Amino acid sequence: MLEQRLAQVSDTPVICALVNAAYRGETSRAGWTTEADLLTGVRTSERTIQALIESEHACILLGEEVGGVVAACICLEQNPESLETVHLGMIAVSPLLQNLGYGKTMILAAEKLAKAQWQAQRAEMMVISLREALIAFYRRLGYQPTGKTVPFPHQPDMWQAQVEDMQLIALQKVL
Repeated sequence: MLEQRLAQVSDTPVICALVNAAYRGETSRAGWTTEADLLTGVRTSERTIQALIESEHACILLGEEVGGVVAACICLEQNPESLETVHLGMIAVSPLLQNLGYGKTMILAAEKLAKAQWQAQRAEMMVISLREALIAFYRRLGYQPTGKTVPFPHQPDMWQAQVEDMQLIALQKVL
């Protein structure tokens, strides 16, 4: 069972380590959400996470196991173009704890928080189009493709793509 709480600035290093471990590098291969074959480098930085925690238009929700061990996280950001829409990102579960329902638990908790905190009417996320199993998981939770696609962003100081012409697809759910 996961207990949720909002992240504080002091949680920044733990969140950064969790997100990078869940998505990139050899540790990510223990779970099914790895992007290690698609991208090298890191997924995020402590500076980025701290800025999100300190923003009045964003928050990071943590999922803790008994004993306060951070096992999962999800970032919520209000869409500046449509305050009724919340963007969900950095959805991460520790690779050794995946397949326990923690990802679903965190997404549902984030949706509830978005409605309560910002009166959000919709949740959206961007997913690498090549991540078919992940897209299928999100679809089972009610997220549907919007038809919007954008090229995968280049940030060579953070990550390097291992696959040419990757795209992100938008998924959205009415809350």
